[in-house]
Amino acid sequence: MQERWTGRTGFILANIGAAIGLGSIWKFPYEVGTNGGGVFVAFYLAGLLLIVLPLALAEFAVGRRGRADAAGSILALAQEVGASRHWALVGSLGILTGFLILSFYAVIGGWTVAYSIDVLRAELPDTDVARVRAAFAALLASPAKMALYHAIFMAITALIVVRGIAHGIEAANKVLMPVLLAIIVVLAIYSIAIGDLAATVRFLFQVDPAKVTARAALEALGLGFFSIGVGLGLMITYAAYADASIDLREVAVITVLADTAVSFAAGFAIFPIVFANGLDPASGPGLLFITVPLAFAQMPFGTLAAAAFFVLLFVAALSSAVSLLELCVAWIIRRSGWARSRATLAAAFSAWLLGLATVFSFNLWSDWFPLARLGGFERATLFDLVDHLTSNLLLPVGGFALSILAGWILSERWLDRELRMHRWLATLLRVLLRYVAPATITVVAIATYFV
Repeated sequence: MQERWTGRTGFILANIGAAIGLGSIWKFPYEVGTNGGGVFVAFYLAGLLLIVLPLALAEFAVGRRGRADAAGSILALAQEVGASRHWALVGSLGILTGFLILSFYAVIGGWTVAYSIDVLRAELPDTDVARVRAAFAALLASPAKMALYHAIFMAITALIVVRGIAHGIEAANKVLMPVLLAIIVVLAIYSIAIGDLAATVRFLFQVDPAKVTARAALEALGLGFFSIGVGLGLMITYAAYADASIDLREVAVITVLADTAVSFAAGFAIFPIVFANGLDPASGPGLLFITVPLAFAQMPFGTLAAAAFFVLLFVAALSSAVSLLELCVAWIIRRSGWARSRATLAAAFSAWLLGLATVFSFNLWSDWFPLARLGGFERATLFDLVDHLTSNLLLPVGGFALSILAGWILSERWLDRELRMHRWLATLLRVLLRYVAPATITVVAIATYFV
């Protein structure tokens, strides 16, 4: 690959942008609060340390040494040690998974565009519960509106990616990440000052023995594994553009810490106002698009705060979507030899087209359940099935395969050289990749269906 990040800062911000998404804003704090608080956090942090960080380091090392897209980098390293070229399928699986995720993620990103526009039009926030719920329901019920906002979000994503690494992705993240961090800090301070801080602290950190279950522990480990995006090949792709002088260990640690810090900050930005107004903190996606607008409507400077909140959601969604699109574009460029502009257009349009299945799952196809005859999928729409396929099957398989590849197949010295690690750290990392990561991923994936 000829393109490069201009320096360490741009590379770090791009990886933080890839890690931070809508899940960091609402799923992490919600999961913590409903699954035992402090104990859940402990399991989550253990997952980051024992699984996520080792896999992130492996992806970074593979990407910079391979200097290609996810599949191409893995192929290059496999050939280097005389392993089967079929190991490249691990990268191809990650690219396919990323493409599927992008197709529905951009639909949700379109919702953030719609709500940002509504705030500017002074239609939000609103103190009337019925009107707020009706507005969200009306958006979901309109395939034309959803497809339009989906297209707008995808077009903005493509405009960033088409400009390349330094002038597109890096330049965008140098603006987006400071904006995101500034907004979330300001919102957290505002929410703490106005809302119910004590209830939030209890919700997030109080240990509730009744909620400390095997299921909660598994969900914490699973959330820790999936929150950063390891297993997709995103970090392989981004590391391929990294200069040899960049310390990959430092970037991996900063990325994991930044994503975790933003997740906690999101909890303090959202839940104090939710609790202060007696609203339900366990309302899933509705927390962002129904509960939070209602809360802001009842607070001083609520319109301004709501505007900042939906800009925050848009930025978080956009930065992750950019990395998912680049994952696909890098592969298309290598395989086809197309120019970046043509590859970006092809990938973005294809993802938008596939995303229409998600759009229709909320309206025209809302009563269609393709696998209704299978237990557990009786009421699963097409969107539910794609979400389940990527989260519960493809991502675990990708992470498992990557850990086996890095721990057992590739040369024992390649991590040492690429990451410049002391021998004892390299040995520890290899143990985690060979035994701990694959075993934990397997247990979490299997237990998801039985616990």
